[in-house]
Amino acid sequence: MSAYRPEGLKTAPDQGEQPPSNAPVGPRLGLRGWLRWMWRQLTSMRVALMLLLLLAAVALPGAFFPQRPVDPNGVIQYYRDHPETAEVLDALHLFDVYSSPWFSAVYLLLFASLIGCIVPRTIAHARNLRAEPTRVPRRFSRFDVRSELRTGLSPAETERTLMAALGRRYVRRTGVEDRTTASGSQVQVRTISAERGRGRETGNVLFHLALVGLLVVTAWGQLVHYRGQIVVVEGRTFVNAPLDYDSFDTGAWFAGESVEPFRLRLDDFSSVFTDDAQPRDFTASVTLLTPDGAEREQDIRLNHPLETDSTRVYLSGNGYAPEVTITDAEGEVAFAGSTMFLPSGDLFYTSNGVIMAPDANGGELQYGFSGVLLPTVLESPEGDPVGSVYPEALDPVMVLNLYTGDLGLDDGLPQNLYTLDTTNMEPVAATGPDGSQTPVQLVLRPGETVELPDGLGTITFDGLPRFAALDVRYDPSIPWMGVFAGLAFVSLMASLFLPRRRVWARIAPGPGGTTVVTAAALARGDDPGLRRELDRVLSPLGQMTKENS
Repeated sequence: MSAYRPEGLKTAPDQGEQPPSNAPVGPRLGLRGWLRWMWRQLTSMRVALMLLLLLAAVALPGAFFPQRPVDPNGVIQYYRDHPETAEVLDALHLFDVYSSPWFSAVYLLLFASLIGCIVPRTIAHARNLRAEPTRVPRRFSRFDVRSELRTGLSPAETERTLMAALGRRYVRRTGVEDRTTASGSQVQVRTISAERGRGRETGNVLFHLALVGLLVVTAWGQLVHYRGQIVVVEGRTFVNAPLDYDSFDTGAWFAGESVEPFRLRLDDFSSVFTDDAQPRDFTASVTLLTPDGAEREQDIRLNHPLETDSTRVYLSGNGYAPEVTITDAEGEVAFAGSTMFLPSGDLFYTSNGVIMAPDANGGELQYGFSGVLLPTVLESPEGDPVGSVYPEALDPVMVLNLYTGDLGLDDGLPQNLYTLDTTNMEPVAATGPDGSQTPVQLVLRPGETVELPDGLGTITFDGLPRFAALDVRYDPSIPWMGVFAGLAFVSLMASLFLPRRRVWARIAPGPGGTTVVTAAALARGDDPGLRRELDRVLSPLGQMTKENS
């Protein structure tokens, strides 16, 4: 028994049924078609703008997290403050955003998109620059800006007058048309086509080419650059060589010959603060010494770097580097020199530091001092130092704790020279009247010598020089970035403010020996000055007609 089917009701074919042979089948793109489709999407202006916004978005983490190439100490401090979070951020390349794979991917896609957009557009614009203005439209009635006037000049004189009024700003083209009058006679009508403002599209093309240039030179600069950080104490000199830097970062195409040979000596460091401890000025007075024996003295300030032939030296930080002399239990000098104390971040330059004496007692019992430097000490009523009240060294005091044991410098493991590793060391304690043990705290002012407990020797606070943290950069792309940025700005102004206008005129003989001129003008986009421009072009005809009359 067969199932009832209402007449006209379409049902799906059975498994064994085949669709009709004449049924339409959609074309298949295939691999080549899909690649062409993806390339067209990538090179569309919409995707280019999306990639530009995405590049700005993926660059944002660089403003929130310290970047290892720029601020390695900030990354170290972030690891100390947030060890668990720092591991995750480092795995996501958030401490080196601009060298991360995802930032590079967006960067390269944007570069490819701009190239795909601008190359065909540049070729088409180059062809248009050589092309003549468009022909005169058949009817002027469809243009909003149009005029008609009658002059007593001959058609030839009218044509010359209009050509002169248009001037060299317009690309001009003349022609002749055969027209039939209302009476059925044939007349020759002169035509003028003029166009100006092709520089607007030129500016648009140059703007995009400048953006491509910026991308290229920025990438080139990242590949060939080098950057080093060094801390220099007053009176000392550093050599511009990779081994002399505290940290040194290079691009993938870095060449050793790009390191310019020179030496830099820090002669003096000065700072200016207001009464409420606000910084006003920092000045590092340096002497630049070149291999040919020349010397050049210059001051380095914030945002005013020292510039050599190919290198810039920036002032990035400063602090105090107390000079101390330490003798051991045998009376031998175990350490003599200056040690950097890093500011803790408050306004008063309260600084933390470490002094190590690995040669004390022949290396068998090494000394380590950990403490704080107070540039202008604030004391309690009992005379104990409690803090600093001003960043300048008006009354400096150094407060140190002493540890003895093994500093671990001979193990071959890297250590932070600004933090004392007390794993294999013991604090030196003093016995109080009641027999209790309290850690020894040494308080020194410049020029003072303090005896170490238990006959361990002495420590002398010799002086308090300043140090300057310098950032040395080599990036040959910076001048080119300025060139392309300037070109982009000028081109953008041209593309925004140069008017794109077309003017057409038709010159026909009129009754009574007159000449009839009909003209129209068209602009790309909104142009409130278009009517004035057409009136300007036609105004000489009216003046000459009045003079002749």
